[in-house]
Amino acid sequence: MKTNMGSIDRITRVLIAVMIIALYFSNIISGTIAIVLLVFSGVLIVTSFINFCPLYALSGIKTCKK
Repeated sequence: MKTNMGSIDRITRVLIAVMIIALYFSNIISGTIAIVLLVFSGVLIVTSFINFCPLYALSGIKTCKK
């Protein structure tokens, strides 16, 4: 896997995931939508840590400078 995510993209993904998790624990979101969003935030965090987004690879997008 080649890196295809820049640092701003990774930081944005982590911030979005943290906001979703905060909404869940403050009981603003609940039910099925909460579970879907928590899974989505997990995917955002994992892709941020491995610096690779499969959707970017399929569409040919690279946000990294290399």
